[in-house]
Amino acid sequence: MTSASKLGVHGGSNGGLLTGVMLTQRPDLFGAVVAAVPLLDMKRYHKLLAGASWMEEYGDPEKPEDWAALSKYSPYHNVHAGKKYPRVLFTTSTRDDRVHPGHARKMVARMLEQGHDVLYYENIEGGHAGAADNEQAAFMFAANFTFFAKQLGLR
Repeated sequence: MTSASKLGVHGGSNGGLLTGVMLTQRPDLFGAVVAAVPLLDMKRYHKLLAGASWMEEYGDPEKPEDWAALSKYSPYHNVHAGKKYPRVLFTTSTRDDRVHPGHARKMVARMLEQGHDVLYYENIEGGHAGAADNEQAAFMFAANFTFFAKQLGLR
């Protein structure tokens, strides 16, 4: 058994979308969130990099009936000022050729504008995995675990 203050969640890519949805829909369940190379703007995802190839899976946000469904969970469109969220770390890669780093950048900018406590790291190398080599991968794992340890009081 645990409590929200001791529970962290991490996801990358589509899992980053999932953690973004958990962050915005059920912030009460977590003490810390890491969203890595996340898909977050479901209104414009199809206009960036490989996004158009996912329309069969997610739907076409330009169709009103598809946007009606997408808008209910799109993290970028469902984060609000005045709502309490757990501390979140967004990580991305400048060279990600699948999920554009603009997803994380926009979400961080919106959350900061709304006064939320957000951390952000962008690797200038690495691609969709977020790291270009084992040294960078080790750095990212260490950063994530250090974030969780500090936020969840595990140190």
